Amino acid sequence: WQAAMDLVEQVYLLTQQFPKHEMYGLASQMQRAAVSIPSNIAEGHTRTHSKEYLHHLSIARGSLAELQTQLEISLRLKYGSVEKSASVIAQADLLGKQLSTLRNVLIKNPNP
Repeated sequence: WQAAMDLVEQVYLLTQQFPKHEMYGLASQMQRAAVSIPSNIAEGHTRTHSKEYLHHLSIARGSLAELQTQLEISLRLKYGSVEKSASVIAQADLLGKQLSTLRNVLIKNPNP
């Protein structure tokens, strides 16, 4: 959850560099996808059954994939700095690995 919250912060900082005409377009989509990740992790964590938690982790992973695609689009359109974008992409990749690890732990031990 903390890594996802850090990613949200970095996405907001990155999208502040985007052209003003993208504030309600790509920037907004990226922000919503980023916010969805820790939101779904948190919601899933509060659920009674691990199957529900896994469902919310799946949604979080989907939002992460959406964000990763949007980051690639922003790079192709040359929005924001390449260095900052690369840093956010690396952060997103690491979060994806962490979510996969959490998912695998929950599958192996459904009643922690």
